[in-house]
Amino acid sequence: MTEAVATVAVAPPTTRKDWSSDQEVRWCPGCGDYSILAAVQTLMPDLGVARERTVFVSGIGCAARFPYYMDSYGMHSIHGRAPAIATGLAMAREDLDVWVVTGDGDALSIGGNHLIHALRRNVNLTILLFNNQIYGLTKGQYSPTSELGKVTKSTPFGSLDQPFNPVSLALGAEATFVARTHDMDRQHMMETFRRAHAHRGAAFVEVYQNCNVFNDGAFAGITAKANREHMLISLAHGEPICFGPDGEKGVVLDGQGRARIVDVAEVGIGNIVVHDETRAEPGLAFMLSRLSTGPSEPTPIGVFRAVSRPDYGTETTRQLVAAQGNRPADLTDLLRSRPTWTV
Repeated sequence: MTEAVATVAVAPPTTRKDWSSDQEVRWCPGCGDYSILAAVQTLMPDLGVARERTVFVSGIGCAARFPYYMDSYGMHSIHGRAPAIATGLAMAREDLDVWVVTGDGDALSIGGNHLIHALRRNVNLTILLFNNQIYGLTKGQYSPTSELGKVTKSTPFGSLDQPFNPVSLALGAEATFVARTHDMDRQHMMETFRRAHAHRGAAFVEVYQNCNVFNDGAFAGITAKANREHMLISLAHGEPICFGPDGEKGVVLDGQGRARIVDVAEVGIGNIVVHDETRAEPGLAFMLSRLSTGPSEPTPIGVFRAVSRPDYGTETTRQLVAAQGNRPADLTDLLRSRPTWTV
């Protein structure tokens, strides 16, 4: 982490084609991953970033093929360890844009520990978690987000495990940016990814993604075009949380401090919760994340939380500068210094 690598030149203009590699995209026909890939490739030119300073790190799973299809730097790493590897890269090279692409099994099972610590440390990463509520690459076992009673090859009598809510998990880990989108709306994905990329620190985005082979239609009850107006609750900062074709439904807090859905006409617009994504205390965002118990009930999408906190790399650099007597921070010099020092 030196002053030299922190200097970033203006990136030349690019197109979506520039971000598309020469590798054949190999997901099952109809997989939601195609839609997410298209959204990211379409967005990258608008971000004004350079391909040689962009890195996609993945773990293991269907989502983990992602780095092969981006014409940038990338690493297909090991199961669940993408956040750990990306943390090292982000710490060593502050001039890079580091993205993590992972799945619900990869990130929340073997990789759960690495994910929560990357979030709580506020490492400067953009983390996209593709949630299809199933293990796809290994052919249809239940995952940490599969619903109770889910019958799969590994749970023939139905899953007994209480599923994770990825947004609740990220908020509990004190992530500074937490959002949710879905693979059926490219514009919503692109805007959500744009906001996540612009955030300094750990940005976490859950993407509802259809696995049409092993868990087809898992989110159709809320993401199908005919259902979206009635079932998706779009969060907009500073606006009352309303939804429905005419905004007739809304969210209030009851006397027990719980979020619930009401008819706006019955309670009045003045009693509807106004969304505040910048609220330092994450309680409201957490209540919104618990509004639905699964993708068969009205479900919030958009940005739940976006707050500012010093990121891990910046704070580490500050400590290095202090440790070296306010000389420019150079991690190499520190590592090669004598084995003892005075604090």
